[in-house]
Amino acid sequence: MPNMERYPEHVRPFLIPEPAGDMVYVCLDCGQTHPTDDLLYTCPGCGGVLLIEDRDFDRLTKIPGRTWQDIFDFRRTLNHPGLRGVFNYHELVAPNVPLEDVIYLGEGHTPIIQANEALAAEVGRTFYFKNDGQNPSASFKDRGMACALSCLNHLVRSKNLGKVLAVCASTGDTSASAALYAAYLSDKVASAVLLPAGKVTPAQLGQPLAAGARVFEIPGVFDDAMKVVEELSDNYHVALLNSKNAWRIRGQETYSYEVAQWFDWDVSDKAVFVPIGNAGNITAVMAGFLTLIKLGIIDGLPRIVGVQSEHADPVYRYYLEPDEEKRVWQPVTVRPSVAQAAMIGNPVSMPRVIRLVREYNQRAGQKRVNVVQVTEQAIMDNMLLANRNGHIVCTQGGECLAGLRRAHADGVLSAGEEAVLDATAHALKFADFMQMYFDDAFDPAFGITPREELKNRPESIAPEVECPAPGRPLEDEKFRAFVEATAAMVARKLGLRKK
Repeated sequence: MPNMERYPEHVRPFLIPEPAGDMVYVCLDCGQTHPTDDLLYTCPGCGGVLLIEDRDFDRLTKIPGRTWQDIFDFRRTLNHPGLRGVFNYHELVAPNVPLEDVIYLGEGHTPIIQANEALAAEVGRTFYFKNDGQNPSASFKDRGMACALSCLNHLVRSKNLGKVLAVCASTGDTSASAALYAAYLSDKVASAVLLPAGKVTPAQLGQPLAAGARVFEIPGVFDDAMKVVEELSDNYHVALLNSKNAWRIRGQETYSYEVAQWFDWDVSDKAVFVPIGNAGNITAVMAGFLTLIKLGIIDGLPRIVGVQSEHADPVYRYYLEPDEEKRVWQPVTVRPSVAQAAMIGNPVSMPRVIRLVREYNQRAGQKRVNVVQVTEQAIMDNMLLANRNGHIVCTQGGECLAGLRRAHADGVLSAGEEAVLDATAHALKFADFMQMYFDDAFDPAFGITPREELKNRPESIAPEVECPAPGRPLEDEKFRAFVEATAAMVARKLGLRKK
């Protein structure tokens, strides 16, 4: 127990929360509610998509917004494992879960890095990357997984369920995250993941294998794999860990909380760019900011800009129609995309998006949610451009930077808005795509032609002297000759002058 005398009196009663709330699943189609003490992913009545709501949310509104700011700020100084990471915002995430059931693997509170002057000047606007690739499994998926697995941990313990099998479909990041968190609960949870064969980078494939998950590669694309795991969750005793799991969305809402906290709880002049894949992330970001404004923690809603590749753009197409009454949802057939996590033609969270976009714009009193479309060429070019300027941006982060440049060119943003871009995974997960770019080895289906100024390849240095080799070091004079000859060749290539 921390020494409470260190903290201001007005936050002391709230720093260590007790389980609370009245959490229910709410069906977005029929409106029915269902208890959360069971593993539900769709409405048992109509099959609709679920969101989680706290029917006792009003208890939170009795605490002033400024006090909430102080609670979350001071709570970050605690050393309690149940209040670290995404559960720093316990009351807003899963208030029904006791702290002893919380799983923390180092997720959350990822840094927000401002673009340097050169990159900001090229883009024409001040902007930042939020590096969610610095989560434990190197992607933003850990936010939702920490919440979902904490809830599952609580459910298994409180209901004596025995060992549970968790399943997911993935384009790479979800499987890595699910397998990692399940491995931490290996006495209670086993994991199996379904991947579209040949559509996952080697780095991403290695992660669930290393965590001990059963990995199945199936024909087709992510949408096909998703249908298979939906079939499993509908007909077998498994825990689904895709974003159909509404607890995943709750955990991912913390992205919004962290952005607001980073900017001292003032985000009214910010535009948050989010890549859209299965639409869980943009759902969570909108829901998170709506929660903050309902509690008076922030005074104004930031703009939200969803970004889609032209190779997988059903949400962009849906919102092309300005008249809400005339919009018709239509899935698309995806084409190959370097933004693999976004290569989804029928996102399961689309009903959540439609509801939350409407609520978000109504709460803001104006249109504050936009969707832009970018090319595959722009995604790769901007990923490399960002990394050339000191960021660790994945292809989805490149997609967001391409989206910012598109939105800036189209006049979507106001003059004073600063952009926060979601780099959802670590650049190293996509090293293969970078190498394909440098080697001009993309399949024509991607539609990517490398720009010469962004290519980079190693240069071979072979001095005409005897050289060392593994297990065969050189003697002093020969080694000195090797060093001098090699240094001279490097100096010539770099155009260096002697002192």
